Amino acid sequence: MTPVLAVKNLVKIYRTAGAPVPAVRGVDLEVEQGEFVAVMGPSGSGKSTLVHVMAGLDSRTDGEIWLAGERVDTLGEAAWAVKRRKHIGFVFQFFNLVANMTVADNVELPALLAGQSARQARERRDYLLGELGLTAQADSPPGRLSGGEQQRVALARALANQPTLLLADEPTGNLDSGNTRDVLRLLKAVHGNGQSIVLVTHDARVATMADRVLTLCDGQITDDGRIKGRGGGVSDVVRLRG
Repeated sequence: MTPVLAVKNLVKIYRTAGAPVPAVRGVDLEVEQGEFVAVMGPSGSGKSTLVHVMAGLDSRTDGEIWLAGERVDTLGEAAWAVKRRKHIGFVFQFFNLVANMTVADNVELPALLAGQSARQARERRDYLLGELGLTAQADSPPGRLSGGEQQRVALARALANQPTLLLADEPTGNLDSGNTRDVLRLLKAVHGNGQSIVLVTHDARVATMADRVLTLCDGQITDDGRIKGRGGGVSDVVRLRG
């Protein structure tokens, strides 16, 4: 079966006025359909850079990126944007919500851009907001929400277009235990329905939800292992966090 995502010898080097700064160094990775991969590592190890490059949000210096069997690293920005709309959901560490749109519109827009009908987009929006306890905030601008609520909106937005691949950069990093429980419950549900997920996290207890954990250090994968039994589930993860 063709992997949902494959990267080959992926390299990202930031060039500044001083010496070049390598952030990702020759990463090889395949993510299968329905697989949940957690990416861990110390601060500055290249985790966030890796997922941004894989999503086409940052350019790669070298290497190849394949999405559902199609090479995409050579695409122009407009073509990359179309691919993201149809196939990739991305949860940013710092939300990146549209400030002058309501919560409902922030979540609904990606589904419309991906080609869903207005009815389908509304139904998907209402389902996601309900699952994340955000129905009452639907008509509010993001600026009126707490940080935890904004992160939940960001997750709903990333899932609105029912993406082939969900990429998440520390989606629970700023959440309390209650909000974390809501986010992890939804991630578990969509993963159970076959959603492929790559999630960056600093928390080993959150990573126990994954099928597989990658450890990144100095821009290289130093460990790649499967979790037997796929961990303890949402309730165990949240209890450990508390």
